[in-house]
Amino acid sequence: MSSSKEIINLNVGGKKFSTSKQTLSWIPDTFFTALLSGRIPSLLDENGAYFIDRDPTVFTQILGYLRTGNIMLSGEENLIQLKHEAEYYGISPLVKRLTLCEELKHSACGDLFFYGLLPALRKDSCNLEGINRIESVATSRNHSRNSSVDSRFLNFGQSRGLAQGAGHSRNASWDSRIPRLDWSINKSSEKVRVVKAHLQCIAVAYAHTTVVYRQRETGGWLPIFTSSTLDDEIDKLAINYRTNALCCMIAVSSGSSIHLWQISDDFSPSKLGPFEFQGHADDLFFIGNHLVALRKAPVGTIGVWHCTTKHWQTQSAVSVTCWDYAGSFLLLGSASGTICYIDMQKFPLRMKDNDLLVSELYKDPESDSISSISVYLTPKTNLSGNWIEIAYGTVSGVVRVIVQHPETVGHGPSLFQTFTVHRSPICKVRLSEKHLVSVCSDGGHVRTWSVTRFRGMVSTQPGPIPVASFHTLTLDNGLWDNGPFGEQDDDQIFLQRVVPDSDLLYVRLASNGKRICVIKSVDGSSISCSCLYECESVTRSSQRPRRLLLTGHESGTVQMWDLSTALDPKEAAYTGPGGPDSAELLRLVESCDLVTSGTSTPVMPGPGHAVRVRLSQLSPHNNEENVFV
Repeated sequence: MSSSKEIINLNVGGKKFSTSKQTLSWIPDTFFTALLSGRIPSLLDENGAYFIDRDPTVFTQILGYLRTGNIMLSGEENLIQLKHEAEYYGISPLVKRLTLCEELKHSACGDLFFYGLLPALRKDSCNLEGINRIESVATSRNHSRNSSVDSRFLNFGQSRGLAQGAGHSRNASWDSRIPRLDWSINKSSEKVRVVKAHLQCIAVAYAHTTVVYRQRETGGWLPIFTSSTLDDEIDKLAINYRTNALCCMIAVSSGSSIHLWQISDDFSPSKLGPFEFQGHADDLFFIGNHLVALRKAPVGTIGVWHCTTKHWQTQSAVSVTCWDYAGSFLLLGSASGTICYIDMQKFPLRMKDNDLLVSELYKDPESDSISSISVYLTPKTNLSGNWIEIAYGTVSGVVRVIVQHPETVGHGPSLFQTFTVHRSPICKVRLSEKHLVSVCSDGGHVRTWSVTRFRGMVSTQPGPIPVASFHTLTLDNGLWDNGPFGEQDDDQIFLQRVVPDSDLLYVRLASNGKRICVIKSVDGSSISCSCLYECESVTRSSQRPRRLLLTGHESGTVQMWDLSTALDPKEAAYTGPGGPDSAELLRLVESCDLVTSGTSTPVMPGPGHAVRVRLSQLSPHNNEENVFV
């Protein structure tokens, strides 16, 4: 008998298979050719059969393909599992076929909700100072004022493939001075750290630089500013488009400094910072036109840049644990159970006293540490002024709602209602026009209530009504914020990323947990950050702003998703669970399961490394147990 006709006995997961050596080795460079040639160690059972510790059910299909060259699929779940096993056995022709079957269901152009893409900024070939030269060109007094700046940047966008339609430069000398940058997507692109948007501008932060885009009247986005390279990594980003001054304010937190730029309507930038903040900022945002930086306890700090006085002020706030703002009020929760506030409108009067005027507003009845806070400012009417409604959660799992009446200013808010449905610390609470949403650390457990209002004000008749209870599972160990997000007069949504480095987001209604849609990266790259954005059109025919979801990616791209369409009842065809179902969850966990086999079964060379996931958020007792998934 020739060696190719030799009978080979296999024991796969306890099930016996017999086939010829020719069947196992007709495809070169596979697990089987390495096993039969002795290039990798093997284990024999008591009958002398090669033992392989894999799934025998799927192996039946693998062996069937090796015998006939054909494969039969029974569904998507089988396709995913079969491809996984084919990759393990190194059967390249089968992997290619299965990959093609997968690609039939996915398009690089995205699905119905895909709205657009901002290209990646390459770190190896893109000269970041090049766009800064555009800034100096834009402010130069030597260039002609006959052609508009917008048209010049339109030509710049066309040269980079960012503008729609064709056209010729109205100023050849201008176009020749614009650096030719490579915005293509490849492995050398930097990942997006933070993405923020306001009105007509989007800011994208990479490790050491920030790019700002502005929406054109004819659609699309143009890069109008790129910051110089900063020494320390950027961890926070804030953007504010001032319609009254026709300028865009950009702020970033880098190391222990806050950098601030102002970009005028003709794209000429001016740097107003940096400002010293005495450490990394936990949050950075604008209240009106004022910039606020905050750092949590135990070394809490508040920093404010006032747009009128152009003055930067810092003040210690050791016990600050959480914050929120509405109108001109910034509310601060503390570890001592105290809620304090700062009124931005009073800053100019107090800067001379070197005091941010942090005033105590309310004290928790149990002096429990406040872990999350949300403030809602009711619309001002002819019948009453603004009511200040505050919902906050504590580390003991209690959620309280307090109300400040316009007529009782100076007497402090009164306790409206208390909820004790959680048994773990509250990590997020959100009060909106229609709902109260609370999230605790027990696996992202969510409780929601509908809010009854009379003439815009919260009412005790019948009071908050329980609506839903569900979980927003995540294995990201606190590195990803599921939400809820959104304007307080609109639907709040959760952006659920289940596993680290995933290219999927489950978009869910915060009111009832129902799934709106699933966002999948069009280029297959992991989602690194996200931002909910009310996009206002710059055209005269604009209607209600479109609700966009911006996702930053490991590939350096920013992808846009149209949630206005997803929220349309006509598109709401999905009736399953809000988060991933059992099959989806297993598939997601499998995608991050890169643990190299510890058994005696030979393992093909590959990038397998143990992935340790901390499940502290999923534990009812918030312990720090490390487990493998």
